[in-house]
Amino acid sequence: MGRGPSFFARIVQKCCTKPMSTDVKLEGSLAQSPYAGRSAQMFPRLTPVQIDRLSAHGRKRAIQKGEVLAEPGDRLPMYVVLSGSIEIVQPTLTGETLIVVHTAGSFSGDVGTLRGISAVVRMRVREAGEVLSIDEARLRTIFQTDAELSELFMRAFILRRAALISTQTSDVVLLGSTHSAGTLRLQQFLTRNTYPFVNLDVDSDASVRELLDRFQVKVQDIPVVLCRGSVVLKNPSNEEVAACLGMNQQIDDDRVRDVVVVGAGPAGLAAGVYGASEGLDVLVLETGTPGGQAGSSSKIENYLGFPTGISGLALAARALIQAQKFGAEIRTAYSALHLNCDQRPYAIEFANGHSVRTHAVVIATGAEYRKLALENASRFLGTGIYYAATITEARRCGSAEVVVVGGGNSAGQAAVYLAATCKHVNLLVRADGLADSMSQYLIRRITDTPNITLRTRTEITSLEGEEQLARVTWKTAPGKPETHDIGHVFLMTGALPCTDWLNPCIALNDKGFVRTGSDLRSEDLAASKWTHSRQPQFFETSIAGIFAVGDVRCGSVKRVAAAVGEGSACIQQVHRVLHE
Repeated sequence: MGRGPSFFARIVQKCCTKPMSTDVKLEGSLAQSPYAGRSAQMFPRLTPVQIDRLSAHGRKRAIQKGEVLAEPGDRLPMYVVLSGSIEIVQPTLTGETLIVVHTAGSFSGDVGTLRGISAVVRMRVREAGEVLSIDEARLRTIFQTDAELSELFMRAFILRRAALISTQTSDVVLLGSTHSAGTLRLQQFLTRNTYPFVNLDVDSDASVRELLDRFQVKVQDIPVVLCRGSVVLKNPSNEEVAACLGMNQQIDDDRVRDVVVVGAGPAGLAAGVYGASEGLDVLVLETGTPGGQAGSSSKIENYLGFPTGISGLALAARALIQAQKFGAEIRTAYSALHLNCDQRPYAIEFANGHSVRTHAVVIATGAEYRKLALENASRFLGTGIYYAATITEARRCGSAEVVVVGGGNSAGQAAVYLAATCKHVNLLVRADGLADSMSQYLIRRITDTPNITLRTRTEITSLEGEEQLARVTWKTAPGKPETHDIGHVFLMTGALPCTDWLNPCIALNDKGFVRTGSDLRSEDLAASKWTHSRQPQFFETSIAGIFAVGDVRCGSVKRVAAAVGEGSACIQQVHRVLHE
């Protein structure tokens, strides 16, 4: 789409001090926005020929001055303005901010429109006229059949959401603290789902006290999410925030899908893209945030096609929109509680009591980093111990000294990324060196970075602190333990498969990874009562029609490119099962 690889990273890295506004010529704060120079792409004017093509996909309707077409939280179609004008405003806690005035030839919408989820802005008629209304299903048809309009809309939608986020204006406010683990969790959730919100710290922002009094909440209630400027959520779960913001459509319990993909990391999103593009009815479920472990990486430099690298957040955001473009449905903050594989169609049960039925399942729940085997380690999660190294976590560190634990590429990338802003980075590994586990280009970069110290044969032995991590003790064999006043530790060691939700009928190896294809033993097939005359396909588990791809699969290569390859290749095998 003609953008540099850091485009999506700028969604969360850049912000303005003033709100934004434009009228295809820019006004107010959008004129100072980092996206001001791209206004022609953000707000293109359709030609009469293009509008004529769109007419077959929509219906015309009259609009009246002052009519409110949508409020934040409403699901709405895309409107093409034929005459008159529509103003888009961003509600805030103190009023509203003008974003853009759409006149004849302009169109409304952003990436949320493509997903068919709730709007984040208010849409109001400024001058009476006529619009062409195009609903979600018709819009997706346009994306899949009209290459010119698909590219034009996609570029505009992405830029508009990025610009909205960059202004830091919204009626969704997160009141939190750098000393709160819940605050970090919610920052990660909203940021990685590219949702506009205002972040206020009770320890440093003078306006927070007024908001606490206004909404009758106490400091001990934080993190608090002010949803739509009126609903107060105290230390909410990701699911509660997603529900309040209308981030998901309700799943139809009676509909039987072709394939449900559980997990929206690189493997799961690849399966979603290829499955939907080949005409399958695809639902992708993600418990937390899209991107998986890869989404927590500051930069991926060895992924084919991105010679200058791409952040995990950027890669996940692109893949998510690509899957939606082809018709895959995405649900975030949907926790799969149990896989019922006793009868077909299979059923996946959720923590909220609902379930979804499907003819095939792709397990792509990935793996998570190992926890420190220390009694008090969990107490500092989010308040000194982190399992991701993105701008969200880096902001908590400031210029302080930090520790990165791990010898893989993720740890190497984290060390290099943090070294750019932190005083010093201590890279701790248990092995004698990095050569066996890390790419050579990263090893050279670590060696050449003066404020990174590699400490081999070293392990953390204790953690100390009150509300926040304050001291770290490590031991380098065969020396004595050393204690350092360090309050930030990034853990990227090993991997534990996310398979707790699976039915025992799915065969796992001794480490909990899913066995597939040739890794399945005869006793695995006997235990699951395999009745087919054929053997399981390469990505197929011990149950016919249930597949596993990516890091959760036994024998997988723990690389982003490998995960994407597995997710895409698996769909061919899903087709075979669906035709049996």
